[in-house]
Amino acid sequence: MLDTATYTPRLKADYKARIRPALKEEFSYKNDMQIPRLDKIVLNMGIGEAVKDAKKIKSAEADLSAIAGQKAIITKAKNSIAGFRVREEMPLGVKVTLRGERMYEFLDRLITIALPRVRDFRGVKGSSFDGRGNFAMGIKEHLVFPEIDFDKVDEVWGMDVIICTTANTDAEAKALLKLFNMPFNS
Repeated sequence: MLDTATYTPRLKADYKARIRPALKEEFSYKNDMQIPRLDKIVLNMGIGEAVKDAKKIKSAEADLSAIAGQKAIITKAKNSIAGFRVREEMPLGVKVTLRGERMYEFLDRLITIALPRVRDFRGVKGSSFDGRGNFAMGIKEHLVFPEIDFDKVDEVWGMDVIICTTANTDAEAKALLKLFNMPFNS
């Protein structure tokens, strides 16, 4: 069991020791509070097959909870859509919002373990920023995370990973993620 009183995630310590001073020098911030930092990471799985089989939501919830290290919540439809056989309040996906220590731990596992395990991986798109300093990417198979037991998986799902930062521009956010060793291809 980890002693949480003295334990600091590796990337959080790296941010304080190396990344903050590098960003302050690169963008010549006058105040330390201007330096961009990670705000939260949101993980999302849309389970369209849940319309036909409600058990798939429970399986996806268990998988996402294992990946994130905290309980996932089930997202439900806001409106009924007859063409898709969706009724209001029908479960359609699962999501998790990570902050603090768990956020740094997940980012560390994503960059060092999961992304290198993706088949034909050539880096993440450097243009996937939203204009306000947030980065979004998709993963086609959730099996790349070591927490998922390959033999017990009944279905392979994709997932969205959204990294929210306090940066004001995409250039600042990209510089922050590059210093965290995010493997950009451009």
